[in-house]
Amino acid sequence: MSADLSLEGAARRLTGRGAARGDHAWDRTIGLWDVYFAIAWAATLAWVLVGGGSQGPVRAVAAGLLVPLVPWYIALGRALLQEEQPDERRALRYLSGTMVLFLPSSVLAGETRLMAFALVPQCFMALRMRRALVAVTLINVAPVVGWALLWHPDGRDLLGNSLSALVSLGFSTVVGSWIIRIIEQSEERAELIAELDASRHEISRLSAAHGALAERERMAREIHDTLAQGFTSLLMLVQAVEAELDHDPPEARRHLALMDETARQNLAEARALVAGAAPADLDGASLPDALRRLAARHAAALRVRGPVRTLPAGPEVVALRSCQEALANARKHAGSSAAVDIELTYADDALTLLVRDDGRGFDPSAPSDGYGLAGLRARATEVGGTARIDSEPGAGTTVTVSLPLSPVRSRP
Repeated sequence: MSADLSLEGAARRLTGRGAARGDHAWDRTIGLWDVYFAIAWAATLAWVLVGGGSQGPVRAVAAGLLVPLVPWYIALGRALLQEEQPDERRALRYLSGTMVLFLPSSVLAGETRLMAFALVPQCFMALRMRRALVAVTLINVAPVVGWALLWHPDGRDLLGNSLSALVSLGFSTVVGSWIIRIIEQSEERAELIAELDASRHEISRLSAAHGALAERERMAREIHDTLAQGFTSLLMLVQAVEAELDHDPPEARRHLALMDETARQNLAEARALVAGAAPADLDGASLPDALRRLAARHAAALRVRGPVRTLPAGPEVVALRSCQEALANARKHAGSSAAVDIELTYADDALTLLVRDDGRGFDPSAPSDGYGLAGLRARATEVGGTARIDSEPGAGTTVTVSLPLSPVRSRP
């Protein structure tokens, strides 16, 4: 039965430390433990006094030794047992004082051993495993040894009490050890859960930070491919108009009209970015139509191969932005006399955009400070596609963007 109580005490540690310490579950049930201790103490005291007989004075001494256990428990034990991790020094002091009162009483009157039902669990609750086993051994064995030395019982009584003490000790040790291991595993699980919870919060924070970074990169690409390119075109047109005002007014007026169109296009792109809508060129238009308008603004030729069909927004936006970037690079780097060709190919499983110019070309392996080509590759990668730049000095440049599509299913 002592082991049953050790289980109860260990269960208190389990609920107190592992599962609901944050909710102070044990703090709400300490009153039940107080009642249990009081019942065990009162029953032991009554049994000792009722047993009276010729040993009345001895039993009175034994009962007198039990009386201080109550204030001793209230003063030290009760607070100690509520601690999540009891201080070992205080626990040893409390249990040592308890032994000083309990062991002499249990030697004088065997009925006092009933109090062990309240003391054994406290050993497992307050001490580490090794010291708890030592204390439990003293509580179970020392009273029988002292009783045998003091009263010299006959062999039958000595054997019965010895077997009872050994069985109680063994059962207490086995069950107490098992419960302690369960508690330790539960504490390890609680620590693991806390670590997992902290990791989950960290993952959530990193995910949010990654999402914010990805959104910033997306906006940077959108601004670079639309507004920045538009403003660059406006600056180049302003320079052209300044050079043409005096000697070629018709050409200057044509460039002014182109500036007006470019500014309106930039305004539409800005509104689309703010609203999170599709690019202005794709608003209510097909991808080939959008590319035709784009090619017209850049004096490029467009060829469309394969059956045109409506595609998801992702590949169409990537194709349009890639074409804008390739045309902008051609205008800035290929030379004013360079011819530019655009080829859009629809296949069952891919959409391919090719932008070729016969301008100055460059070395693609050379480091570049620009954002355009890196952004072009990043756009293609986001939808599972690829972007390849083929060029060499004096041989022009070819930009090829291949975007995967879902295969076309034939209708039954």
